[in-house]
Amino acid sequence: MLIVLPPSETKAPGGSGPALDLEGLSFPTLTPVRSALIDELSGLEVADAMAVLGISEKLRPEAEANRELRTSPTMPALHRYTGVLFDALSAPTLPELAWDRLAVGSALFGVVRAGDLIPRYRLSGGTKLDERTMRSRWGRLITEALAEEDFVVDLRSGAYQQLGRVPGAVTVRVEKDGKVVSHFNKHYKGELARVLASAPAAASSAADVVDIARAAGLDISPTSATELTLVV
Repeated sequence: MLIVLPPSETKAPGGSGPALDLEGLSFPTLTPVRSALIDELSGLEVADAMAVLGISEKLRPEAEANRELRTSPTMPALHRYTGVLFDALSAPTLPELAWDRLAVGSALFGVVRAGDLIPRYRLSGGTKLDERTMRSRWGRLITEALAEEDFVVDLRSGAYQQLGRVPGAVTVRVEKDGKVVSHFNKHYKGELARVLASAPAAASSAADVVDIARAAGLDISPTSATELTLVV
């Protein structure tokens, strides 16, 4: 089982790992696009990068970080990404087996496993580089890479699913009072990811996901063969 999480816009700064080793990342078929995107991002002047990324002066450090993608320190992906979902996931307290079951979607890296060492960066799924969308840049590479996994629970947001959909993957919608939850969506998905990743036995079907989540006290039900609804 591989649980694919959405990335966060915010990233933890710093790191104690060595400079980025593209060849050492998981899913090596993604390396050529990763390398090309890194070259383009790091080649942008800070002011140009801020315009391309659509960020304000307050976020200038993130554009500056892109200039050093190949040389700045790294840290494991689960520690690099921050925010509501990753707070709920609580990576530092996860059991070791959970790390092998988690991955994160990324506009820059396509998808990385939890322990892959990555630098701080800024690039969103909706960003265009050289007038080309991230969806066009990745083509079918992410889909093909994830298709090699036996079973995928895809918790990515719509923008990141579009970078590489996974046929047959289980997806989850979060509802409250019959309406889709938007504000706390990531929090509840983080809780669900933690439960699934920490389970003694990995899920291998949508039914397994339901059983594991219900055993942890979550209210979840199938709405189709591959879509589940988590009620909060």
